[in-house]
Amino acid sequence: MVALEAVLTATIQQVILVYTSLAVSITLGIPLAVVALNSHKLEKIIITFANLVQAIPTFAVVAIVVPLMGIGFWPAIFAIMLRALLPIVKNTWIGLSSVDPASIDAATGLGLTRWQTTRFIRFPHAYPPMFAGIKFAAILANSVAILTAIIGSGGLGTLVFEGLAGINITTMLAGALPAIFIAIFLDVSFTRLEYRLTAGR
Repeated sequence: MVALEAVLTATIQQVILVYTSLAVSITLGIPLAVVALNSHKLEKIIITFANLVQAIPTFAVVAIVVPLMGIGFWPAIFAIMLRALLPIVKNTWIGLSSVDPASIDAATGLGLTRWQTTRFIRFPHAYPPMFAGIKFAAILANSVAILTAIIGSGGLGTLVFEGLAGINITTMLAGALPAIFIAIFLDVSFTRLEYRLTAGR
C-alpha cells in the first residue's frame, strides 16, 4: 500500500515540473515563431533546430542533459522544455503564416505596423493551431516528466519506476493514474482557455 502523503508529494512535484517547463516553452516558443515569421533565414534555423531536437529520442535527450547540467529539478526542466518546444513553435508559426494575404494587405492599407498586424490580425487567426500545439506540448511535458525521475527530478515517475522495479502494480498505478488525470486536466483547461479567447471572434 502506497502512503497517501507520498502520492500527494509526487503529484505536486509532477505539477510543478510540467507547468514550469511548459511556461518556459511557451515563453520561448511563441517569440521564436514570431521571429521565424519575419525572417526567412532565421525561420530555417529555428524550425530545423526544433525538428532536430524533436527527432532525438526522449531518453537520449534526458541522457544528454546529465553531463551538461547534472541531475535534479532544473536539468529535468531543461530536458522537458526541449521536447515541448517544437509543437509550440511550429503550430504558432503555421497559424501566424497561414493568414489570408488579403487581410494582411488590408491591415497595411489601414496603416497598421508589422507588429500591430501580427498582434491584431495574425494572432487571433493563429489561436486554433497555436493552442493545439500548446495542448500537445503540455501532454508531452507530462509524459516526459515521468521519465526525468531517473535523473532525480522527483514527481510521479518515481512511483512508476519504483513499482516497475519491484513488480508492484499498486505502486506503479499510484504514479500512473494521477499522471493520466493531470494530462486530462491540461487538455480540458487549455481547451477552455482557447474558447474564452476566441469566443465572439
